[in-house]
Amino acid sequence: MPEQQPLAEIFDSGAGDFERMAPSLWNPMGNALVAAADVKLDENVLDACCGGGSITVPAAQSAGPGAVVDAVDLSAELLEVAAAKAKTLSLENVVFTQSDVLGFHPGTEYDVVLCGYAVFFLPDMDSGVRHLASLLRSGGRFAFSTWAEGALTEFSTTLFRHCAAEGVELPATSESSRDNMLRINTPQKATDWLQELGFSDVNAVHTAVPVLLSQDLAWSLVMGSPLRLLLPSDAAAADRVRAAFLAELGEEYTLKADTLIVTAVKP
Repeated sequence: MPEQQPLAEIFDSGAGDFERMAPSLWNPMGNALVAAADVKLDENVLDACCGGGSITVPAAQSAGPGAVVDAVDLSAELLEVAAAKAKTLSLENVVFTQSDVLGFHPGTEYDVVLCGYAVFFLPDMDSGVRHLASLLRSGGRFAFSTWAEGALTEFSTTLFRHCAAEGVELPATSESSRDNMLRINTPQKATDWLQELGFSDVNAVHTAVPVLLSQDLAWSLVMGSPLRLLLPSDAAAADRVRAAFLAELGEEYTLKADTLIVTAVKP
């Protein structure tokens, strides 16, 4: 799956910036996803596309030391961040694996599969989620978070406008992810999609998530995510984009990071 390799490179090079968003965004929403999935003691858990461990950590704490908790991600740098958190908290029940999750075939049958803000990165989203479902036991739960309708729109549109002024065109990788996001960005769309894939008891909840960003954090959100693909390759042009973009956002900017938290059961 060659189109996944750029993602590993993006998140490896942007790991520090990605992690700067953890206290205000990834951590609270990771806790919310684990709570929605109702991870219980001794349940085996897979955190697919685990990033810096914002979902892995609360999942491992909820499942307890007797559970198997696997955390898989493409990015070696983010896996190091996640593993350091687990070590600090003495969470010895977590195994971190650098892998494309679509090629991950463990010997474990999971009670819960979690995926935070990542299903839309799967090139074939339907096939990818079917693979994740195949790792669940019958009656197991699948839970994921994704951007809700309107989330990040103003932020990303503002960035692209300043990039376009420098002659940049939207990369194909961003178009694929965007199209996937649009397929599942409302409770009804997400519910219909999972039901079509064979899941039952689907519940999709829209959560308002306003995040106050300083200019430094706003730029970290760009540099720690695939949004950095929008930037001009020329350093001087990229600097002009940064200056114009941040000037338009202002000293403080409230990001609309509204999120859908979706849970479902494998029959």
